[in-house]
Amino acid sequence: MQKPLIIIAIIASLAATGCAVDGYVETQPSEVYYTRPVAPGPDYVWIDGDWMWVGGRYTWHNGYWAHPHRGRSWERGHWDHTDRGYHWNRGHWR
Repeated sequence: MQKPLIIIAIIASLAATGCAVDGYVETQPSEVYYTRPVAPGPDYVWIDGDWMWVGGRYTWHNGYWAHPHRGRSWERGHWDHTDRGYHWNRGHWR
């Protein structure tokens, strides 16, 4: 029983570490287009897809429906261009 818990803990810590540090790329990836699924109910908001820094590169994660955070709105992510290259600023609740 201990072994599966240890494996889950290791995977979770690696995932958290991989998302903690974002990188820079020379060229901004192309815009991603996909079909937004139907909302599961009237009280959901769409959370735009996001680029995540995983394994030394950006990977795309599709958007999803979520319950809104009371008194807050979703600010979608965006690319910034600096002298180091392009950097993704993840979407967040504001």
